[in-house]
Amino acid sequence: MSFWDRILGVVTSAANALSGVVEAVRTLFEGDPETRRNVAFSVAMIALSAKMAKADGVVTESEVAAFRDIFKFPDDQAKNVARLYNLARQDVAGYEAYAEKMAGLCASCEDNCPILEDIIDGLFHIAKSDGAVHEKEMAFLRRVAEIFRMEERVFQRIMARHVFIEGVDPYKVLGVSPGDDFPTIRRRYRLLVSEHHPDRLVARGVPQEFHAIATDRMAALNAAYEAIEKERRAA
Repeated sequence: MSFWDRILGVVTSAANALSGVVEAVRTLFEGDPETRRNVAFSVAMIALSAKMAKADGVVTESEVAAFRDIFKFPDDQAKNVARLYNLARQDVAGYEAYAEKMAGLCASCEDNCPILEDIIDGLFHIAKSDGAVHEKEMAFLRRVAEIFRMEERVFQRIMARHVFIEGVDPYKVLGVSPGDDFPTIRRRYRLLVSEHHPDRLVARGVPQEFHAIATDRMAALNAAYEAIEKERRAA
C-alpha cells in the first residue's frame, strides 16, 4: 500500500479533508520522521496548488502541466494524487488554515525555513505557467509567505526568479545589490548554490520527484551570476 493510499484511506469526505490529511501525515508516519517530511512536503504542494487554483478561479491546462512537471508521481498513483487535489479544492477550510498547518513542518527552524521556501518556489512555478502570475495568485503567494513567516527579502529573491516585467534582474535573483563588490557577490552566489543544490533538497525532506524545483533554481542562480560577472568584466 502506497503512502497515498494510507493517507486517503482515513479521509472520509471533502468536509474534513484538511484535518484528516494533516492528522494522517502526523500520525501514520510518526515513527519515521524522514518519510513524514517527504509526505508532508508532497501533501503541502498538492493541497496549496489546489487552493491557489481555487483562489484564481480558473484551472488551466498549463497549470496542470506545470504541476506534473514539478511532481513526477508514479502513473499508478495518478488517481490518488488527483483525489487529494480535488479534496483540497472542495475543502471548506481556507488556504490560510492549511498554510498554518504546513508551517509546522519547520517548527524546529527559525525564520525562512528552506522547506517552506521550496514550497513557495514550486507554487510560483505553477502560477506563472500560463504566462503570468496574476494579481489574485500574487496575493495568495504573499499571504502564504507571511504565514510561513518568510522575510520580505527572501520572498523578493524567490519572486525575482519567476516574475520580471523589464527582464531578469540578476542582482535580485541573488539577493545582492549593484553596489556590492564582486567578492561579496561571489560569496553570496556560492552560499546559495550550496544551500539549494538538489542533494540538499533531498536531505531536508523534499522528494526527488520535485527535481524541477531544484533544476530551475540552480539554472537561475547560475545565469544571474554569469550575467553579473560578464557585466563587471566589461566595466
